[in-house]
Amino acid sequence: MSLYIGIDSGTQSVKAVVLDLKTRKVIAEARAPHFLIGGLPVGHMEQHPSDWVVAMHQVIHEVAGKIDRARVRGIGVSGQQHGFVPLDAQGAVIRPAKLWCDTSTTHECALITKKLGGPKAAIRLTGNLILPGFTAPKILWLKRHEPANFARLRHVLLPHDYLNFHLTGNYCMEFGDASGTALMDVRRRVWSAPAIKAIDARLAEWLPALSESSVAAGTLRLELANAWGFPKDVVVSAGGGDNMMGAIGTGNVTPGVISASFGTSGTIYAYAQKPVIDPHGEIAAFCSSSGGWLPLLCTMNVTTVTEQMRALFGYDHAALEKAVEGTQAGAEGLLMLPYFAGERTPNVPEATGAVIGLNATTCQSGPLVRAAMEGVTMGMNYGLRRLAALGVKAKEIRITGGGAKSAVWRQIMADIFGVPVVGMIEDEGAALGGALQAAWCVARREGRRSAKLREFTAGVVALNEATRCRPNPRNVARYRELQALQDDLSVSLRTVFKRHRALVTAR
Repeated sequence: MSLYIGIDSGTQSVKAVVLDLKTRKVIAEARAPHFLIGGLPVGHMEQHPSDWVVAMHQVIHEVAGKIDRARVRGIGVSGQQHGFVPLDAQGAVIRPAKLWCDTSTTHECALITKKLGGPKAAIRLTGNLILPGFTAPKILWLKRHEPANFARLRHVLLPHDYLNFHLTGNYCMEFGDASGTALMDVRRRVWSAPAIKAIDARLAEWLPALSESSVAAGTLRLELANAWGFPKDVVVSAGGGDNMMGAIGTGNVTPGVISASFGTSGTIYAYAQKPVIDPHGEIAAFCSSSGGWLPLLCTMNVTTVTEQMRALFGYDHAALEKAVEGTQAGAEGLLMLPYFAGERTPNVPEATGAVIGLNATTCQSGPLVRAAMEGVTMGMNYGLRRLAALGVKAKEIRITGGGAKSAVWRQIMADIFGVPVVGMIEDEGAALGGALQAAWCVARREGRRSAKLREFTAGVVALNEATRCRPNPRNVARYRELQALQDDLSVSLRTVFKRHRALVTAR
C-alpha cells in the first residue's frame, strides 16, 4: 500500500510526516528549524527561501530513512501563507521573502485601497480588505522601495509554491493559498484585474495560472527522486497555505467543523460551500484547498507572546503551566493587549503590547503569564464572535499548535470561547493535511475522478478525547466581562499606538 509524505514549512521550522494509507497511521515524523533574518527594522519580518529548502531536504531525508522508500507515491506541501517570494526570469530568488507577519507595508495598503476606490470597493472586487499581512502590498513595497529588484521580477510565488517549484520545476498556484494574496476575486476564483492594475499592469504576466486544489503541481524532479531513493513517478500535489492544509489535517472539509491553531499566529476557520464575505473585512474570505471556501480569522500574536513571557521569567514549559494554574481566572485583575507584533484582527499593524491593572499584587510572574495566555485567547475570541455574526457558529472547536499541548491553556480556551475544545491525535495538522491531499490527488489522477477528500480524512483524522475541556460557567461569565474590557481598551488605544509609532520611527 502507498505512502504519502506531508510537509509543513512554517515560520519557525519545517515538519514532515509519512502517512501509511493502509493502516491510516502516521509512521514517521521529522522536524528541522529555520530562522528569521535578524537586525531588520521594526515591522520587517523576512526569511531566506533557501533556508526552507535546506530544512525540507533535511526532514525528507530523515523520514526516508525510516520507511520503505519504494512505496512513496505522493508529496503534499503546506506553507506559511501570504509570504512574497520574488523570482527573476531564470527562477532565482531576487531577495529574501517578506512574510505574513511583516507589517512594514501599511502605506502600500493605503495606496492600493485608494486606487481600488476605498475599503468597500476592495471587498467588492476581491472579497477582502488590503491588509499588511497579505501578499499584494508586499509587491508594491518592492516596487516603491527596491526598484532595481522590482525590475528583475518575472515570477511571483508564495512560500509553499516556491517549495513546489523546487520539487517539480513548475510555476503554479492553487485557489486556497492564492486567495490570501489580496490579488484574487475569491467569489469567482480568478485573478482580480483591478487589484493587479493597482500595483502594476505587468504583474498579470508574472502571476502563475490558478488551478483546482485537486490538481497536481507536477511530479518530483528526477534528481531529487534519485537522491531520496523514491520512485520516478512521485506526484507532488497542489499543496496549500498552512491554514488550508491544517483544515484538511483536522478533518475540516465539510460544513459544521471549526478548527483553531494556537501557534506563532492564531487562526480559527471553518469549511463553507459558498463564499463567506465579511462586509467589515475582519474575517478573511479565503478559498479552501479542498474545493470549497474557508472563512478565517487570523491574529498575529499567540505563542510568541507566551514564549516571551516564559523567557522573561526563565521558566521551562512545566513551570509556566504551574504559574498559570496557580493564578485565578482573570489574572488577579491584570489585562493584556498582546499586540507584540502589531495586529491583524483587529487591523492595528502599528500597535504594541499593553497591560493595565499593574500594582504590587499583580506585578508578579503568575498574573503576568496568565494575563498573556488569556490575552491572546481573547484576541482569537474577538474573531470567533465575528464568525458567529456571519453565520458560522461553533459547537466544538478542534485545536492544534503549541498552545493545544497545554492542559491549563485548553481550559482557558474553553472558558473564553464558551464551547468545548478538543485536541487531535496527530497534532501536526498542516503536515498531515499535505499527506492527505497528496493521497486524494493521486487517486484522482489514477481515474477516481469522483473521489472525495473526506474519504481520506475519515479514519485518519482522530480526536484526542483525553484533551477535551468543557467550559466552566463561572469562568465563562468572568471572561465575558474581561473580553468587553479588552475590546474597549483596543479601540481606545489605537490613536495612542499611531502617535507612539510615529514618535519611535522619527528617531
